[in-house]
Amino acid sequence: MTTRSVVVLDYGSGNLRSAQRALERVGATVAVTDDIDIALAADGLVVPGVGAYAACMAGIRAVRGDVIIDRRLAGGRPVLGICVGMQVLFGRGVEHGLETEGLGEWPGVVEQLQAEVLPHMGWNTVRPPAGSTLFADVRDERFYFVHSYAVTSWALTATDRNRITPHVTWTRHGQDFVSAVENGPLCATQFHPEKSGDAGATLLEAWVRSLR
Repeated sequence: MTTRSVVVLDYGSGNLRSAQRALERVGATVAVTDDIDIALAADGLVVPGVGAYAACMAGIRAVRGDVIIDRRLAGGRPVLGICVGMQVLFGRGVEHGLETEGLGEWPGVVEQLQAEVLPHMGWNTVRPPAGSTLFADVRDERFYFVHSYAVTSWALTATDRNRITPHVTWTRHGQDFVSAVENGPLCATQFHPEKSGDAGATLLEAWVRSLR
């Protein structure tokens, strides 16, 4: 099997090395960089993210990550967002009264979850749809979450982007929220697969295997 090259986008967010190690363990060759040429040439791009939505968006724009993501998707090149790296793919985020424009790849608003306990921290189940590639071998597993904000509604239809039917996975913490999306070359998880043990490794392996 040909080794797949993956770039973990370095825009000042944390958790870069754990993502790198997790991807290397499932067979990818991984570079952590903000170099636009390397990021565009890689088989896959991972956009990590921890912390505040606005800070992550500022960091992404500072290294032209918005351009990298847009160019990759325009060419059908795979991108995987993780945690806040998933959230910024939506239209906007609202935190502490501050509204920040996101990358707008999917319609939706990232808002604080309505739950008795926040942050949502620890292991939780997911409800993937039939036909999911990422969850094909981990349908009954738990994944590790650390967040207080999420998208709680999904509006994109099959006709909105290249007539691809999105596969949307849901989780419940106080209310239902989107915990993963597979939409052609663009995938994302609200949980941290790199911190989710064997289940996370199996999911990342499925994503790496899908790279062409």
